[in-house]
Amino acid sequence: MKEELNQHEYDASQIQVLEGLEAVRKRPGMYIGSTGPQGLHHLVWEIVDNSIDEALAGHCTEINVIIEEDNSITVIDNGRGIPVGIQEKTGRPAVETVFTVLHAGGKFGGGGYKVSGGLHGVGSSVVNALSEKLQVKVLKDGKVHFQEFERGVVVDDLTIIGETDQRGTIVNFKPDSDIFKETTVFEYDKLASRIRELAFLNRDLKISIEDRRVEPHKKEAFHYAGGIKSYVEYLNKNKTVLFEEPIYTEGEQQDITVEVALQYTDGYHTNLLSFANNIHTYEGGTHEFGFRTALTRVINDYAKRQKILKENDENLSGDDVREGMTAVISIKHPEPQFEGQTKTKLGNSEVRTVTDRLFSEAFNKFLLENPDVAKRIVEKGILASKARLAAKRAREVTRRKGALEISSLPGKLADCSSRDPEKSELYIVEGDSAGGSAKTGRDRKTQAILPIRGKILNVEKASMEKILANQEIRSLFTAMGTGFGEDFDVSKARYHKLIIMTDADVDGAHIRTLLLTLFYRYMRPVVEAGYVYIAQPPLYGVKQGKNITYIQPGKDADKRLVEAIEALPATPKPNIQRYKGLGEMDDHQLWDTTMDPEKRTMLRVSVEDAIKADAVFEMLMGDKVEPRREFIEANAHYVKNLDI
Repeated sequence: MKEELNQHEYDASQIQVLEGLEAVRKRPGMYIGSTGPQGLHHLVWEIVDNSIDEALAGHCTEINVIIEEDNSITVIDNGRGIPVGIQEKTGRPAVETVFTVLHAGGKFGGGGYKVSGGLHGVGSSVVNALSEKLQVKVLKDGKVHFQEFERGVVVDDLTIIGETDQRGTIVNFKPDSDIFKETTVFEYDKLASRIRELAFLNRDLKISIEDRRVEPHKKEAFHYAGGIKSYVEYLNKNKTVLFEEPIYTEGEQQDITVEVALQYTDGYHTNLLSFANNIHTYEGGTHEFGFRTALTRVINDYAKRQKILKENDENLSGDDVREGMTAVISIKHPEPQFEGQTKTKLGNSEVRTVTDRLFSEAFNKFLLENPDVAKRIVEKGILASKARLAAKRAREVTRRKGALEISSLPGKLADCSSRDPEKSELYIVEGDSAGGSAKTGRDRKTQAILPIRGKILNVEKASMEKILANQEIRSLFTAMGTGFGEDFDVSKARYHKLIIMTDADVDGAHIRTLLLTLFYRYMRPVVEAGYVYIAQPPLYGVKQGKNITYIQPGKDADKRLVEAIEALPATPKPNIQRYKGLGEMDDHQLWDTTMDPEKRTMLRVSVEDAIKADAVFEMLMGDKVEPRREFIEANAHYVKNLDI
């Protein structure tokens, strides 16, 4: 028993020092990506990841994240506590070394951790360097150890400030406004979303977030005993599923643990999330490749054995068997290799084989033991295959007719003369009336206009075949030059600004939502590249004599309108116009307010949280009415003047 305890000791000898702390404050982007909101929130994950690593090692069961009143962050865990003994190489306490020396930690072969997410060992020291103040308390061996830093520099030596019967680490840091000039304000929803994700990925962990900036304090605690199986259920909560309980498999080989959970819905979209050591591998990698290969092979083998597919029938493709699937893959690896500093793609070649083998065995066993569910999965794939082949035929016919070729652009497209995609803009305009004003008022060199008639197809409820048959959608893809479906290539985009310009009324908002659904589901690389924008035509025009003041949309638009009126002379009496449609503006007004690059305001569309976006599109545009009704009931109090 004594020997076993020694193996799990976490002391100063396990802290390895690779190099000193340099240039973090001078070049913070090298370490946290940016000094904008994304980099700011990244600081939290660097500290939380240390606590998560303690949980992965089996020594931590609870983590609490607190946004303090002064907008600092406190992270509390009940792990072993950072070592406080003297670190041999530096001659300073190990906890001080962790927070002041780059690449100092227990993750470089020192025996501190078997599995870790924060592999570079820069987390704590970088957070310290970029914080105006950081305090750490270590609860260890019956004592409370305390140390404080300012901008990475030690304020006082490590001291004992009390006694305790608890253990763990408490870190409080306040980001430096000299570094984070854009904002130092943390977004609760952004933090809560990732914390919920971490709770799903670590089923034995309880993790909470509390916001003390509001009264009463806002607090959420997450603990999912079902782990990633619960995650799949959460992702599918607004969808119609083909079978109630998600399929779950878990196995270990070569010290690599593989977990997979999946469930099919009656929809057309695939939602596949993969993680390695709790890191979201957005770009996939070898674990995803192994899973995809195994899924396709096992389903085809089962379908042939059960005579659902005949011997001479064409095999189902990977896209066929994944249509309507929601899946989460989570692997734990002692030495993961990530491609790039951003750690978004797993590169370990052995993971592909291990994932394939472990998932194949478990999934094949599941299909044999659950023939009813297996039949539904295969039939779903066969339907997808038929739709894919029909869409392929439709695409070939369309291509032969020239409707998807750049040489045959849509007749209603008023193209720009520039052939440089970086300078070219495509305005998608609602209706011929607004299209006419936009065509006349635009800069013909760089601005193209594509009018769309009425409301486009809701792609959330449509098959690929139906989508391809829609003239408005085909015109859009043709104008963009990116191709469609399997042929989609974002590098061929003819415009690097795709601007949605619709009326400021209910219909305009609906058309905008339909277009955003199309872009998210079938043109996501265009969104991820930052090419999609929403124009902001004015809500009001206040005219007095020859002068006119425009009021842009926003939460305080009515207040700004009142202020604009009050700022005018008493006479002559101003004329106030509410612009409900773009067609109400002449070409000069449209240019001055909405299209002139020197004056216009536009919103760039981004997808920071793809999971949340997926849920929102499903809730707003999907078949289920109940989630939509609940959303309206919960948010109706925000609507003051409903334009119907």
